[in-house]
Amino acid sequence: MTVVVRSAYPASAGIKQPKVVMLNLSTAIASDFDRLIGDAEIVHNYAWSTIPQTANAEPLEDLVDNVGLTINILEAMRRRSGGRLIFTSSGGTVYGRLHTIPVPETHELAPLTAYGASKVSAETYIKFYNRLYGLDTRIARVANPYGAGQLVTRPQGVLTTMVHRALSHQTIEIWGDGEVVRDFIHVSDAVSGLLSLADALPNQDLVPPIFNIGSGKGCSINEILVSIERRLERKLQVVRQPGRAFDIPISVLDIAKMEREFGWRPKLTLEAGIYHMLDDLQEDPARLFSSLN
Repeated sequence: MTVVVRSAYPASAGIKQPKVVMLNLSTAIASDFDRLIGDAEIVHNYAWSTIPQTANAEPLEDLVDNVGLTINILEAMRRRSGGRLIFTSSGGTVYGRLHTIPVPETHELAPLTAYGASKVSAETYIKFYNRLYGLDTRIARVANPYGAGQLVTRPQGVLTTMVHRALSHQTIEIWGDGEVVRDFIHVSDAVSGLLSLADALPNQDLVPPIFNIGSGKGCSINEILVSIERRLERKLQVVRQPGRAFDIPISVLDIAKMEREFGWRPKLTLEAGIYHMLDDLQEDPARLFSSLN
């Protein structure tokens, strides 16, 4: 696994650009993480090398790579005695089967996959470093993000993958009957939520704030298919595979805490977000096909 730190802004935006730093975790030592973190005031840790399927196949590798990375970042911040960490956890897999829908941040954590278990482990270490060392750490449990630019070379991002395959006239693979319900959030709304969390004043109670970031609404895979077909005005090629044991029937996040504390809500409805992504990819076909290869 290689971590790359780089700016999300083009040079033309007039924003100070950080250096690009590449770090090979298989050979990295403590001083490499000190160099990676540098004097950054805010550290956004979104790196994760696995998805539920691959984590289940190699749970030890998932734990060492991803929780190990998180601890190394925390240690680097502890050594410099400062900075603010924003960690993106999983808004779906950490909760497991829901007893309350939509699910609040206070719901028990009962992951059904190695991926969810390692996310919970990372959260636990983040809370530990917050309480023992006073690090300013914040946890965002993000719903299923989608949008143009999301890589589809890995089997993740079901909505984005469906849109890419629809535009390239490829067969769309659906696991189960398509009635599983998920919470989807457009990348622009996810970014605005993460920035709201990052910009908030520090919590003086030494309790790391935890927030769900999603749409607060559920949508089935079949409904997404209908929405894409409606926009493209044609039927899609769909193949249905047997359901998977780790796919919980419904996962929808309660985002009332984000709205109450930051006045934040997503701006795009799911249909508007899908149409926006379709338009983005149709305007730049090279972006579509370079992601598919």
